[in-house]
Amino acid sequence: MAIRNVSLWRSVDWFTIILYLVLVTCGWLSICGASYDFGDTNFFSFASNPGKQLVWAGCAIVIGIVLLNIEKKYYEMIAYPLYLAFVLLLAATIFIAPDIKGSHSWLVLGPIRIQPAEFSKFATALALARLLSTYGFSMAKRSDMVKMIAIVVVPMLLIVLQNETGSALVYLSFFLVLYREGMTGSLLAVGVCAVLYFVIGVGQRENMFQNMPVNVGQFVVFLLIPLFTALMTGVYSKRMRRAWGIVLVNLVGTLAAYLFSRFVIPFDICVVQLVFCICTALYLLFVYLRERYAFYLLIALFALGSIGFYYSCNMLIGKLQPHQRMRIEVLLGLKDDPAGVGYNINQSKIAIGSGGLWGKGFLNGTQTKLNYVPEQHTDFIFCTIGEEQGFLGCTFILILYALFIIRIIFLAERQGSNKFTRVYGYSLASILTFHLFINVGMVIGLAPVIGIPLPFFSYGGSSLWGFTILLAILLRLDAERETRF
Repeated sequence: MAIRNVSLWRSVDWFTIILYLVLVTCGWLSICGASYDFGDTNFFSFASNPGKQLVWAGCAIVIGIVLLNIEKKYYEMIAYPLYLAFVLLLAATIFIAPDIKGSHSWLVLGPIRIQPAEFSKFATALALARLLSTYGFSMAKRSDMVKMIAIVVVPMLLIVLQNETGSALVYLSFFLVLYREGMTGSLLAVGVCAVLYFVIGVGQRENMFQNMPVNVGQFVVFLLIPLFTALMTGVYSKRMRRAWGIVLVNLVGTLAAYLFSRFVIPFDICVVQLVFCICTALYLLFVYLRERYAFYLLIALFALGSIGFYYSCNMLIGKLQPHQRMRIEVLLGLKDDPAGVGYNINQSKIAIGSGGLWGKGFLNGTQTKLNYVPEQHTDFIFCTIGEEQGFLGCTFILILYALFIIRIIFLAERQGSNKFTRVYGYSLASILTFHLFINVGMVIGLAPVIGIPLPFFSYGGSSLWGFTILLAILLRLDAERETRF
């Protein structure tokens, strides 16, 4: 089997490039619609948002061409130094960046504002790809696992310190890459459990159970903890009798406490549930000491950690700023504030809904033209698409994104034994998916307003350049794959 060398421009994936150009073009047209003022069609003026976006797009294409001409070996060589440089830049940004809407995340260079958090994504993806492709790397080794998690968590924490929680949460998408590369699914399951504890525990914390002194959120969470603990026990130890025993003891104990509270002396039965949860964890610790099976220890820690997570969530909610707490409460349906923190989402829903099936037509939207939707050319750009192009236009854009992400996954999977490119490709796919789901979910009221842009659509150079760099590097890495015949 021979290997042939082909030129860069023959081996580069042109289908992906075409999808990228279509997305950027649609994004520019959406910015035109969001920025349009009645009678003003001077979209090519550098003083207007569409004109500035054209400059960002032109520069992005130039940057992409430059990166496409850098050989793969250099990306592998500079992965760690580049990551370290961006970590230092993120740390410095905390102290030197001006306060812009409460955030210290933008570096102001004359007329240009740069957000290092957008560019550190590709550096993190390269460092992660370099580590996972290192000879002898194994997720079973504790030292390798610590290094792997640290690469993701360090920039994430630094961005949180910049008061850019939304951008920091994007780094959670890297854990999807780790799952693809063999990380145990138990960590993903723990993440799902944490989300359920938060949504149910916080969302129902002000509701009382059947006129009893019982917090509904706490009651349900303390039912879920032993159920999840029993499920893990059954899955990992294969001792189904032991797992069913945990379920029955907790359910019977809860039922007995409920009946006593209901018909004898009213009291908070969550206290009894808490005792049973702790006893379940202690029982698993005892089994671990007797049988020396590590999973029992981990499951016991999961049960205790779940209890601690629930109480920490309630403490955190109590310590948040009023506007932050209100955003969470509006999202979870605890409060309705259409004139306050819920204004953006409410107006966005109105704009999208007013578009109907076919939309009002390009530049014919009223909600966006009259500036009813705040940040309509950046974080809420999707509502412009919904109003002007309607349900069919939104569907078309989402299909474009789906094709784009699927194509990137295809590029990653066709690398064969080239783990470096595969990990990097999945990093890009995960970041894009996270941005897409959260941004669109935010606009239609299914996700919190955390301020992350829609890739290739939201106005701004940092976001466009950041995603272009991510994509250009992948295209170059893929172009150097072995072509066999």
